[in-house]
Amino acid sequence: MTAPATPRSWTAAARQRAVATFPPDQLLPDKQPIYVASWIYVFGVLTLAAFIVVLVSGGVLAIEGPQWWHTSTAGHFFNSLHLWSVELFLAFMVIHLWGKFWMAAWRGRRAMTWITGALCFLGSVGTAFTGYLVQTNFDSQWISTQAKDGLNSVGIGAVFNVTNFGQMLMWHIVLLPLVVGVIVVVHILQVRKRGVVPPIDVDPVDLIPEKIR
Repeated sequence: MTAPATPRSWTAAARQRAVATFPPDQLLPDKQPIYVASWIYVFGVLTLAAFIVVLVSGGVLAIEGPQWWHTSTAGHFFNSLHLWSVELFLAFMVIHLWGKFWMAAWRGRRAMTWITGALCFLGSVGTAFTGYLVQTNFDSQWISTQAKDGLNSVGIGAVFNVTNFGQMLMWHIVLLPLVVGVIVVVHILQVRKRGVVPPIDVDPVDLIPEKIR
């Protein structure tokens, strides 16, 4: 007589599903195809590194507030750090997207990888726009008044009020960064699951994973 099977908990089932979908050797590989050594593959990591600096510096600014970043030396430093990390983040992302576009990065069942990358770019543009609106200077005032007429003309000015500092601040530091962060995580998981897309004219021998020294 066989003993009844022990029911599994939902956490064990979720862990088993996660390990089956994303094996540890795919999440943290120690080998990559030789073509990954090309410079064009660096911009994905550079974009992620800049994004981390954006989140950290932006978090400090959000905690301290406008009075701090406009009047103190440390506030000026973090304000500049946030600005230039955003500039680098968007520049690296554009190069990364264009490189993958000409490489046809959606090949090999990688459509979701490409889609999440494009959505991340669109979400980042919206986040950067709301960031300009919460600078609390003449530049942000001019941008908000110019954008107000355009948004009112398409009927969304009542919902997305660019002249409301509190609303734009929450969009900038909570809602949009959360959306972009989730998309970035999904994008990275898709890259790990499907692998890095090879160049179109790659030699089949270069598809063999080798250690990157």
